[in-house]
Amino acid sequence: MTQESQTKSTSRALPIALLRARETVMAPIRDMLQDIHLTEQKWRILRVLHEMGEVEQSTISKEACLLLPSLTRILRTMEADGQITRRQDTDDKRRTKVKITDAGRQILEANLGTSLAIYTTIEEQMGQDKLDQLLDLLEELQAVKV
Repeated sequence: MTQESQTKSTSRALPIALLRARETVMAPIRDMLQDIHLTEQKWRILRVLHEMGEVEQSTISKEACLLLPSLTRILRTMEADGQITRRQDTDDKRRTKVKITDAGRQILEANLGTSLAIYTTIEEQMGQDKLDQLLDLLEELQAVKV
């Protein structure tokens, strides 16, 4: 078997398939975010903070899939816009705790219907069982050590 025949076509290559799936999901979300003048990264940060409460920056970085230097820059902007607050950790002065503000929460709540409609459309087209299976498989994939 030649090396060329062992290479999968791009339609079955995992990295490309994941990117294509991400684009399918993110296209309508990007449209929603464009309408409210919010970046994908800020949306993810607000979602994480809404879900987790006040947390340290490294937790946001991990949960929102953002590099820490980028996160720090984005948080500065979000703080200036009144979407989040930051404070020095009382136990460890080197750490910064971040919390969503009422203004940040209002952004999420005002767009929750649109966000849920997007998710519902995907769920209706795929079916709940397949969507649950996909999410389970993606979690399993994240645990793979390459």
